[in-house]
Amino acid sequence: MSLTVNLYYTGENGSALAFVREMEESGIARAIREEEGNEKYDYFQSVRDPETVLLIDQWRDQTALDAHHATPMMQQLAALRDKYNLHMRVERYRDAEENPADEAFLRR
Repeated sequence: MSLTVNLYYTGENGSALAFVREMEESGIARAIREEEGNEKYDYFQSVRDPETVLLIDQWRDQTALDAHHATPMMQQLAALRDKYNLHMRVERYRDAEENPADEAFLRR
Protein backbone atom coordinates (compact mmCIF):
# COMPACT_ATOMS: atom_id res chain seq x y z
CA MET A 1 0.00 0.00 0.00
CA SER A 2 1.54 3.30 -1.13
CA LEU A 3 2.41 6.13 1.20
CA THR A 4 1.95 9.69 -0.08
CA VAL A 5 3.53 12.70 1.60
CA ASN A 6 2.37 16.18 0.60
CA LEU A 7 5.01 18.77 1.42
CA TYR A 8 4.05 22.43 1.19
CA TYR A 9 7.10 24.69 0.74
CA THR A 10 6.39 28.36 1.43
CA GLY A 11 8.84 31.20 0.92
CA GLU A 12 8.96 34.84 -0.13
CA ASN A 13 9.66 36.68 -3.38
CA GLY A 14 9.54 33.54 -5.54
CA SER A 15 11.95 31.52 -3.41
CA ALA A 16 9.79 28.37 -3.42
CA LEU A 17 9.78 28.29 -7.23
CA ALA A 18 13.51 29.03 -7.30
CA PHE A 19 14.01 26.04 -4.97
CA VAL A 20 12.03 23.82 -7.35
CA ARG A 21 14.04 25.04 -10.36
CA GLU A 22 17.29 24.23 -8.57
CA MET A 23 16.00 20.81 -7.47
CA GLU A 24 15.17 20.02 -11.11
CA GLU A 25 18.23 21.59 -12.75
CA SER A 26 20.71 20.10 -10.26
CA GLY A 27 19.40 16.58 -10.90
CA ILE A 28 18.38 15.99 -7.27
CA ALA A 29 14.69 15.61 -8.18
CA ARG A 30 15.54 13.18 -11.01
CA ALA A 31 17.74 11.11 -8.69
CA ILE A 32 14.92 10.89 -6.15
CA ARG A 33 12.48 9.78 -8.87
CA GLU A 34 14.93 7.00 -9.78
CA GLU A 35 15.22 5.68 -6.21
CA GLU A 36 13.90 2.19 -5.50
CA GLY A 37 10.32 2.48 -4.24
CA ASN A 38 9.62 6.01 -5.47
CA GLU A 39 6.28 6.15 -7.28
CA LYS A 40 5.80 9.90 -7.71
CA TYR A 41 7.77 13.08 -7.11
CA ASP A 42 6.00 16.09 -8.64
CA TYR A 43 5.86 19.79 -7.79
CA PHE A 44 2.81 22.06 -8.22
CA GLN A 45 2.38 25.80 -7.61
CA SER A 46 -0.59 26.98 -5.58
CA VAL A 47 -3.06 29.18 -7.45
CA ARG A 48 -4.32 30.64 -4.19
CA ASP A 49 -0.83 31.33 -2.77
CA PRO A 50 1.88 31.75 -5.43
CA GLU A 51 4.55 31.71 -2.71
CA THR A 52 3.69 28.07 -1.92
CA VAL A 53 4.73 25.00 -3.89
CA LEU A 54 3.29 21.55 -3.23
CA LEU A 55 5.43 18.44 -3.59
CA ILE A 56 3.52 15.19 -3.96
CA ASP A 57 6.00 12.53 -2.89
CA GLN A 58 4.74 8.94 -3.13
CA TRP A 59 6.57 5.80 -2.02
CA ARG A 60 5.85 2.09 -2.21
CA ASP A 61 5.89 1.86 1.59
CA GLN A 62 7.40 3.33 4.75
CA THR A 63 10.56 1.22 4.32
CA ALA A 64 11.25 2.84 0.92
CA LEU A 65 10.67 6.30 2.39
CA ASP A 66 12.98 5.54 5.31
CA ALA A 67 15.70 4.42 2.87
CA HIS A 68 15.26 7.69 0.96
CA HIS A 69 15.59 9.69 4.18
CA ALA A 70 18.92 7.92 4.84
CA THR A 71 20.48 9.01 1.52
CA PRO A 72 23.06 11.79 1.19
CA MET A 73 20.58 13.62 -1.07
CA MET A 74 18.58 14.57 2.01
CA GLN A 75 21.49 16.73 3.18
CA GLN A 76 21.60 18.45 -0.22
CA LEU A 77 17.84 18.97 -0.12
CA ALA A 78 17.99 20.40 3.42
CA ALA A 79 20.77 22.79 2.36
CA LEU A 80 18.61 24.04 -0.52
CA ARG A 81 15.63 24.54 1.80
CA ASP A 82 17.88 26.64 4.05
CA LYS A 83 19.33 28.54 1.07
CA TYR A 84 15.82 29.60 0.01
CA ASN A 85 14.57 30.07 3.61
CA LEU A 86 11.55 27.84 3.08
CA HIS A 87 9.01 26.85 5.70
CA MET A 88 7.20 23.53 5.43
CA ARG A 89 3.92 21.87 6.25
CA VAL A 90 3.47 18.11 5.83
CA GLU A 91 0.48 15.81 5.28
CA ARG A 92 0.71 12.00 5.06
CA TYR A 93 -1.74 9.64 3.36
CA ARG A 94 -2.04 5.93 2.72
CA ASP A 95 -3.87 4.66 -0.36
CA ALA A 96 -7.48 3.82 0.31
CA GLU A 97 -9.27 0.94 -1.30
CA GLU A 98 -11.13 1.95 -4.43
CA ASN A 99 -14.73 2.93 -3.80
CA PRO A 100 -17.14 2.19 -6.67
CA ALA A 101 -19.41 5.00 -5.48
CA ASP A 102 -16.66 7.49 -6.42
CA GLU A 103 -17.07 6.59 -10.11
CA ALA A 104 -20.24 8.67 -10.36
CA PHE A 105 -18.16 11.80 -9.66
CA LEU A 106 -15.16 11.06 -11.90
CA ARG A 107 -14.81 11.99 -15.53
CA ARG A 108 -12.21 9.87 -17.26
